[in-house]
Amino acid sequence: MAKADAAGDAISLLAALKLKPRSQALYDQALVHRSILNETGQTLASNERLEFLGDSVLGLVVARFLFEAFPDLSEGQLARRKSQLVSTTMLAGWSRAMDLGKYLQLGKGEELTGGRDKDTLLADGFEAWLGALYMDQGFEAAEAFVARFLKDQAAASAGGKLADSKSRLQEHTQKLYKRPPHYRVVGTTGPDHEKIFEVEVLVEGKILARGRGKNKKEAEQAGADAAMKVVEGKKAR
Repeated sequence: MAKADAAGDAISLLAALKLKPRSQALYDQALVHRSILNETGQTLASNERLEFLGDSVLGLVVARFLFEAFPDLSEGQLARRKSQLVSTTMLAGWSRAMDLGKYLQLGKGEELTGGRDKDTLLADGFEAWLGALYMDQGFEAAEAFVARFLKDQAAASAGGKLADSKSRLQEHTQKLYKRPPHYRVVGTTGPDHEKIFEVEVLVEGKILARGRGKNKKEAEQAGADAAMKVVEGKKAR
C-alpha cells in the first residue's frame, strides 16, 4: 500500500493509507519502538500504551465481524477463528501489506537484527497504529480500517480455511501417523515483561516448523500455521 521515504514518517504513511488525521502526534507515537528510546534517551513516549489500546479495539472489531459474518458458528468456533485473525502471524502480514515496518523508529540493535521485518514488532506496530486511529477518529474509523484486511479473509473464512491451525494439523497427523504433533519450547528471548517464546513443531520426532510468540500458546499457534503451510505445500506437489 505504502512507500516509505524515511523511518518514522507518519505523514507519508497517513497519505498512502488515505487517512486524514486530526492529531498527527498520535500516529508519530505509534511508530516509536521502545528500543530507540532505550538507546538515545529521548523523552518521547513509545508506542506501548497505544499498542495496549489497539489490542482491545482489534479484539472487539474482529469479534463483531465474526459474530455478524458467521451466525451459525458456536462460541468455541468463533473463538478459534478470532484467535487466528488476531495472531501475531496475521497482524504481521497486515503490517507488511501497509509497509508499516519501513516507518518504525527503531534502535540500532533492532535495526541490525532485522527488526523491521520481525513478526512481533510488526504486529505490535499494527495494534499501536490502530490505537492511534481509534483515539484520533473513534471506533467507526478504526473498524473501517481493520475491515480493509478482514475482507481479504472473508472468503477463506467461509470456506473453513480459518479453522484453528493447531486443530487442522492435529487432524492431519492423526490421519497419517496415528499420533498428534508435539510442541517443544526451545528458547525464550527478551526481558521478563517482554519475553518472546520460540517453539518447534515435531511430527514423529522430526522438526516440521517453528513459531514465535509473546507466550507459549501464541508461539504454538504460529508454529502450527507454519507447519500447515509445509503440509499444504507438499499436498500441492
